[in-house]
Amino acid sequence: MSDDSIGDSNIINPVPTDISNTQILTTQPNMATTNTLTVRPHTTPKLSNTQIIALSGALAGFLAGVSVCPLDVAKTRLQAQGALSESRLYKYHGISGTLSTIFKDEGIRGLYRGLVPIILGYFPTWMIYFTVYEKAKQVYPTLLRKHTGIDFEFLTHSMSAFTAGSVSTTVTNPIWVVKTRLMLQTGDGNSTINTNKNHYYKNTLDAFIKMYRNEGIRVFYSGLVPSLFGLFHVAIHFPVYEKLKTAFKCNEEYQNNSYKLLRLISASALSKMCASSLTYPHEILRTRMQIRSINGQQGGSHTLLKTIADIYKKEGALGFYSGFTTNLARTVPASAVTLVSFEYISRYLTKSLQ
Repeated sequence: MSDDSIGDSNIINPVPTDISNTQILTTQPNMATTNTLTVRPHTTPKLSNTQIIALSGALAGFLAGVSVCPLDVAKTRLQAQGALSESRLYKYHGISGTLSTIFKDEGIRGLYRGLVPIILGYFPTWMIYFTVYEKAKQVYPTLLRKHTGIDFEFLTHSMSAFTAGSVSTTVTNPIWVVKTRLMLQTGDGNSTINTNKNHYYKNTLDAFIKMYRNEGIRVFYSGLVPSLFGLFHVAIHFPVYEKLKTAFKCNEEYQNNSYKLLRLISASALSKMCASSLTYPHEILRTRMQIRSINGQQGGSHTLLKTIADIYKKEGALGFYSGFTTNLARTVPASAVTLVSFEYISRYLTKSLQ
């Protein structure tokens, strides 16, 4: 009912106001009928299951990105210095040594270099990933049963993870290229600051503009091929995580909430360690290709193979696992924060907004 209609009515014998009271009786003089004015109480907006999954994924990714940013910077420096250093006398060594060197040379800001693109990247990455992943988990079982008559649970989760990863990786790759450049902004393994005007960026927006102006649109998709190879990582990570959640009975209700939390953390950490150990070399290739033009190297049809050959020739087989320990120290807690946060946030939103 409109405000005008309320103004035209005369309330007879008003009762004390109560917001929970949904009816106010009104009458008009010389009228036998009684009009009823319905006051609708405030209601919480409802979200669909897809919206809850997307929002939960975005918030979980944001929390993970902020919490492990210093380790991400350290990992990137360790991965890149083999390509940027002319000698084997590297500046960064190990987790604590790299963090200490960065803090000493650049202060606390150095440990959070690239935080803006991390936040910009994790929001859409996990929002897209979890949304596509949950949808795919509904579609693939039907397709597999239709063509094989068998429900392959592990294969379903693997295909769902692969599909979700391919979509989110392709969409957000430009952000991660910028993030890598910014994390290498001050510290290339030799000098303190890379002062080349074409590769020194004031901020995230400046990086996007200069990279586009000096290197073209293709630069934002450098490293995409090894990133897509990295989909084997999620194709292992998430099915193993789902299996461990079932084995650890994470979906059961416990009186002690910390008991369930510990099981979820264990499932996410173990699955991440398993996937990272098997697929880590693709991260080295991706990082090296994303910084290729800093050294004046040009792309080509055999860039990936040439990158592999260069790493092996200069650093040996161990070069493909540069920064692996630091990577585990970063990705394992990041995975735990992301997956556990997603579980709890989605559960809370489901109860509150559905």
